Amino acid sequence: MRVSIGSDDLYPVAVTLCEELKRRGFEVKVYGALETSRVEPWPDVAFSVASDVAEGRADFGIVICYTGTGVSIAANKVRGVRAALCFDAESARGARLWNDANVLAISGRLTTPQVGKEILDAWLSIKEPEESELKNIRKIADK
Repeated sequence: MRVSIGSDDLYPVAVTLCEELKRRGFEVKVYGALETSRVEPWPDVAFSVASDVAEGRADFGIVICYTGTGVSIAANKVRGVRAALCFDAESARGARLWNDANVLAISGRLTTPQVGKEILDAWLSIKEPEESELKNIRKIADK
């Protein structure tokens, strides 16, 4: 499975998730500070990851900035992307199950590496959205 991950700075959770994805055997494409080791503009990071997802170069994406809000907003500007800002495992599970989110947004300031792993586990535990939500998901597709 292919995943794109980007962060505007080298937050501990960003580095940990990148390493964890590689350890689990994912094909990982990195953007932003994870690629350059310096602070990068959060909109650019989000657009790069979101474009990979929207254009089929990644199965899902992860975007990280200080609050997680900016990268979430920017990623959602890309047609076909459903980015969800998640602060815990249950919100990540719900984002996949009920919203078919394909980009995970995380706060680099608030999310510890351990909580980041829990969020990732929950995100990956959902393979398909709940069938009862498909009608709602279609309502927001390509709007």
